[in-house]
Formats: sequence, C-alpha cells, structure tokens
Amino acid sequence: MVMAEPTRMNTGPPRMSIDPRLLILTQWLSPAYPTGAFAWSHGLESAVGAGWVRDARTLEDWLEDVLCDGSGRSDAVFISLACHATGEALTGLDRTARAYAPSAERLCEAEKQGAAFARVTREVWSLDLPDLLLPVALGRAACLMNLPQEAVTALYLQAFASNLISAAQRLMPLGQTEAQAVLARLTPLCARIADDTAFASEADLYSNSILSDIAAMRHETQQPRLFQS
Repeated sequence: MVMAEPTRMNTGPPRMSIDPRLLILTQWLSPAYPTGAFAWSHGLESAVGAGWVRDARTLEDWLEDVLCDGSGRSDAVFISLACHATGEALTGLDRTARAYAPSAERLCEAEKQGAAFARVTREVWSLDLPDLLLPVALGRAACLMNLPQEAVTALYLQAFASNLISAAQRLMPLGQTEAQAVLARLTPLCARIADDTAFASEADLYSNSILSDIAAMRHETQQPRLFQS
C-alpha cells in the first residue's frame, strides 16, 4: 500500500519578493562604495571643536536641522530634479547645485564624491553618467537605472546622516549604541523629507541651517583637523 506524503502547511508569514533595484541602491550608498565619504565631516569637525556639538543629544539636534532645513534637504531637492533632467537641463542643474554650496570645502566635498560616484557607477553599469555633484549624479544614475525616486532620496539621507554620525564617533565620546540610536531616531525623518521633496521644483530650494554653513566655512582654516571638510 502506497502511503501519501503528508501535506506541508506554511504557517509562517507570506513570502515577499525583493525588488533587486533596491539592492543596487544600497550598494551605491554603502560605506564600501568608493566615494571617499569617510574623509568628509560636512563642517561637523568645526562644530565639535566649537562645542556646538558635544554629545548624542546635540548631535541629533544638529543633524535634524541639517536634514530639515540645510544641505540635507537641498540635496533631496537636487536628487528629485536630477531624476527628471537631461541634456542642458542636467548641466544647468549641476551649475545651480554648485552655486548653492556655501563654502569652498562644501563644494569640493560634493564635487569629489560626485566624480568618484560617477566614475565607478558608469564603469560597473555602463551608464552615460558625466561627472556631477553627488546628489545630481545620484539622481541622474537613478533615472538611468529606473530606481524608485523616493527610496533613492530616503536612503541617501540616511547614508548622509550615518556618515556624519560615524565622523562624530571619531571626534567626541560617542558609543556605538548611542550612535545607532541617533540614526534610528532620524530614519523616519529621512523618509518624510523624501516624501515631501518627491515633486519638488527649483523654487523649493533653500537652506536655513546657518550655523552648519558657518561651521563649514570655519573648517577651511581649522588646524589641526582630521577631515577634509
């Protein structure tokens, strides 16, 4: 007598398919991607030296301001615009992004990281991607690869905050648990800004994080220093 095999029942949660495009995006924004992001503090080194940022709470407040009202939000707008710009419009957008850089070091930071990102990305994925400032280059690459725009922006902002938190750990007493707690609390904000800037225009560009800009300017003459910005 042949015995029927028992029916296996799946009692776990339903399986979800993974969008492989998100894996490309996480690769681009990984600390391992060779953009040299570890070398830049975005003026944070100067802020720590001045005592404006001194612990987890003041670091979180500083990053929240930068994300909501400073260069983080501006970068989100540039990513959104770059996702839809081509030809002369893309070149003009890159010029606008350069004009919004408040200091020589900020411009150098975005320029060098953008060039490194563009070089590696066009070689690996065979993209027609010129050297552009980082948020513009990322937005253009995302368009060429048909990546979801809001996910691109949200993950960029999270990676941006993560890099500055890592810099803070090298500049002041900040443990790994505290550092990750700060990033976890900022993550919903990154998602909200990505949603808010999804349909942005150039009229939505502004930066009100003045102290962060001043810190970036002060860093140009700061000695000694660990970071390039």
